[in-house]
Amino acid sequence: MKVLVTGAGGSLGGAVARRLLARGDSVRTFQRGDYPALRAAGAQTLRGDVAEYAPLEDACRGMDAVVHCAAKAGIWGAEDAYRRANVAGTRNLLAACRIAGVRRLVFTSSPSVVFNGRDMEGADESVPYPAHYDAPYPRTKAEAEKLVLAANGPALSTVALRPHLVWGPDDTQLVPRIIARARAGRLRRFTGPPKKVDTTYIEDAAAAHLLALDRLAPGAPCAGKPYFITSGDPRPVWEIIDGILQAAGLPPLKRTISPLLAAAAGGAFEVLYSFFGIAAEPPMTRFLAHELATAHWFDISAARRDLGYAPSISIEEGFRRLRERLQSGR
Repeated sequence: MKVLVTGAGGSLGGAVARRLLARGDSVRTFQRGDYPALRAAGAQTLRGDVAEYAPLEDACRGMDAVVHCAAKAGIWGAEDAYRRANVAGTRNLLAACRIAGVRRLVFTSSPSVVFNGRDMEGADESVPYPAHYDAPYPRTKAEAEKLVLAANGPALSTVALRPHLVWGPDDTQLVPRIIARARAGRLRRFTGPPKKVDTTYIEDAAAAHLLALDRLAPGAPCAGKPYFITSGDPRPVWEIIDGILQAAGLPPLKRTISPLLAAAAGGAFEVLYSFFGIAAEPPMTRFLAHELATAHWFDISAARRDLGYAPSISIEEGFRRLRERLQSGR
């Protein structure tokens, strides 16, 4: 199969590209930066911005399928930047797929597209999109997901995967942020009963994308649908965070803050940072406070049934691999 992977410079996109290459697929990647390691592994690498249509159309030509991992992620930033990357970029890619005759599109979404600020325990794909979002990332990812699923049809089969809290040795988002905040003294354990959350080890998330790619076709059970992807092992959020800190050689969190105070502080920081035009990420936002204070774990039986998905890396094994990588300094 000839597959285009967008956002292959990120940890998940890179893992997907490497898995495709390892099984013998022809891989072309499209990302803003230059990644010699992808070329060395056998991929044809193209540089570009998904918000610009012409380069995307060129990238899609001759491809059988696309795995769309490119996105702007984060808990803070200008709405326009998120909209440009996540919504305009996805709209451009869909148009390019139609022109180039691409038949399959796997879209990397996020469970945050349905997060309503309250506990989500064992939620499945029937959960509706909320009426309000606390941050531009989930809002724009939801819009992009809707575009992708609406585009499903005889000419282009589409599916959206929602991997939750993807992490691992090559993670460029969750793990580095937790470690940096802890080292800066900007991380607090919330008071109150512990809330369980799902996570997804990077290799399981990548494997799910290949499973979806292989099963996607007009009329397939997965066509036009979203799927939650997780390790299937929800744990208290602070157990996960402490495990990451321990892998980095840092002590567990001791200092605490109440969820209400954290949410209030997040709102205040958002006002201040917006008023003064501060681009740096605030110590706390409402979205982050609500994520840390609520349970969010999901029923992955649909992914097991329709995609043949089965998590293979335990959280303990993930911590071991992360510790090995961090301690090696690579």
